[in-house]
Amino acid sequence: MNGPGEHSQYQDATVAMLIDWGSAHSLVRAILLTSTRAIPNAPVDILSDYDVILVVQDIQPFVLDRTWLNDFGEILVVYWDPIHSNTTFGIDQCGNVTQYASGLKIDFTLWPVELFQQIVAAPVLDAELDAGYRVLLDKDRLTDAMPAPTYTAYTPKPPSSEAYLSIINDFLSSAPYVAKCLWRDDLFPARWCLEADMRHPFLRQMLEWRIQIEHGWSIPIGNLGKGLKKHLAPELWAEVEQTFTGADIADNWAALINMMALFRRVAREVGDHFGYVYPEELHQRVCAYVQEIQRLERPQAKPLRQQQP
Repeated sequence: MNGPGEHSQYQDATVAMLIDWGSAHSLVRAILLTSTRAIPNAPVDILSDYDVILVVQDIQPFVLDRTWLNDFGEILVVYWDPIHSNTTFGIDQCGNVTQYASGLKIDFTLWPVELFQQIVAAPVLDAELDAGYRVLLDKDRLTDAMPAPTYTAYTPKPPSSEAYLSIINDFLSSAPYVAKCLWRDDLFPARWCLEADMRHPFLRQMLEWRIQIEHGWSIPIGNLGKGLKKHLAPELWAEVEQTFTGADIADNWAALINMMALFRRVAREVGDHFGYVYPEELHQRVCAYVQEIQRLERPQAKPLRQQQP
């Protein structure tokens, strides 16, 4: 794997390899680089992915015979999407995520020419392309009519009052179930709800809104909260860290309480900015219920029934 000072040369070599490979394959008509490596001055490192769109005459040969992936190095592991219809144009597309043993990771998206032509002709540029793209290869001038990317496709927009209150209600709706699971010493569903039902869809959204308020709604936030730490004040990030924990049930109770307190603090700040009122009474009722469950006497664990020999 390349050293920390070699990522620019690594990128140039990978781009050259993609261009040479596409030039030699007649089914490949165009190659576009998207995402971070296509955005000017975006921070990249030796572990940054290459997000590559292959515009091909037919996706089937690339799906049926997957040995072409070996042209870019020794494969460590690969995940394939099933073939599915593009949600806008109803034309089949596919893709894969390929991690190579060298450290190179390429996310390939396979678009047939027909689909790409419709995407280019659409009145609004596809979000993945508008977030940033570079044309690496174009044998048929398919990209001539493409508008330049604005690099703003995934920048969050200010929330309406309805969206703001909906996020709060949905966040608080999951807290009682987490409390019940912790009381039962049932860690799997408790952690699932903490992460998938509270942190990522709702706490992360509120933190992203908080960041955008300070930066004029101009900063695209990475997928799954990538880059949140560098955009949050250190003292606020320290509070975020207090919402993470391991497997201990008592620690998970603390994480739940801390997450609810942090969410309210950030949501109040967001609401104050827009003139929205945080539903304090609802929050207090949910907090009281969670604390009531926490104080309940724990049920006695039943011994596991032994299997008969």
